[in-house]
Amino acid sequence: MLKLRLLTWDVKDTLLRLRIPVGESYAAEARTHGLQVEAEALNQAFRQAYKAQEQCFPNYGLDRGLSSKQWWLGVVRKTFQLSGVHEDKVILPIAEKLYCDYCTKHNWELLPGAIEALQWCQQLGIRMAVISNFDRRLSEILAQCNLQQHFEFVLSSENVGFAKPDKRIFLEALRISKVPPPLAAHIGDSYTNDYRAPREVGMHSFLLKTAGKPASWEAEVPQEHILPSLTYLPSLIEKG
Repeated sequence: MLKLRLLTWDVKDTLLRLRIPVGESYAAEARTHGLQVEAEALNQAFRQAYKAQEQCFPNYGLDRGLSSKQWWLGVVRKTFQLSGVHEDKVILPIAEKLYCDYCTKHNWELLPGAIEALQWCQQLGIRMAVISNFDRRLSEILAQCNLQQHFEFVLSSENVGFAKPDKRIFLEALRISKVPPPLAAHIGDSYTNDYRAPREVGMHSFLLKTAGKPASWEAEVPQEHILPSLTYLPSLIEKG
């Protein structure tokens, strides 16, 4: 069991997850603007649009002069274009509304055991922070979901300027906290971003096995580093 002074957390699919699939929320917003677009078509189009945008403009296009809002409006625009909607004057108000909506708790829900795990760590006196490949809305989303008070600081990839698995984002957390790597650990759901990357700077790490997701990394990760759910966290961290 580990004795820790700092525990850093990923957010999406670790502490928070979307309440409904992206395609459903996009389709619902489209209906308020008089458009009928199939949710599943939007789901598939979103995956394609997001992947293409991420490849062309990594980390919200910061090095290309984009803002994360411009980046996301581009994803929504491409999603609807791939779904057969091509008029920008129709797409733009939908995209603007969706960008605002995803900053509220309306679209997010806590993963089972999240609050209990955070409260347990606080009771032990373990300092906590967030390290997430997310845009500048992250702090507001955490506040809306009543999570912000658990963390000393929040490092989003947009605000810091580099994204996991870049080790500099973990080094920045260690610098801010003044905690040596062997006394720090990170929790997330990505093998590359949340397991391997923090270990490359000397931190510990745990992988949350998300229900319903295939875990291709399981054979490479020691069982004691895998969290079947967040309720298993206390069994891995030493009290006192």
